[in-house]
Amino acid sequence: MPQRKTLKLSEYLPYLVNRLGSALVMRFSEDALARHGLSIAMWRVLVALSDNGPRRQVDLSEITSVDVSTLSRLITRLVQTGLVTRKRSSRSNREVIVALTPRAERLIGELVPIALRLERTAISGLPAAELQATKAALRAMYRNLTQPKGPGLAATKVSGAVVRRRRRPRS
Repeated sequence: MPQRKTLKLSEYLPYLVNRLGSALVMRFSEDALARHGLSIAMWRVLVALSDNGPRRQVDLSEITSVDVSTLSRLITRLVQTGLVTRKRSSRSNREVIVALTPRAERLIGELVPIALRLERTAISGLPAAELQATKAALRAMYRNLTQPKGPGLAATKVSGAVVRRRRRPRS
């Protein structure tokens, strides 16, 4: 009988990434987002719009890694709270363009320093070169999971991102 493979959780990269992400989300939610009635996904939408200007919902889904149907509900809530506007595109009646309101821009101005302070806390003591290498490695790992690597790959949606997987041979 072959020996069973083991997995040491404290050394398993997906666990470490998720653990860090969960801690950051929890702290940021407690320190800043909760008092404004925002979720982390809503925050991502607001920051994406702040960085990129008005965008189609489908583009926001890709930028934020929020599934299109979930994003539609988030945007409805953000419209109701007066943080974004939603209107039909002048190019296509099927496309919806989402934009920040002045109220959202003021809120982002208040929240970004808190987010940056939390990031500084998380990375304190790390050499700049190590931090840059970590960010580059994380981006590369994401690309590895979301971009095709060759023939025989099929697309799968995971949290708004397209993930490529091998097609199973037909029998």
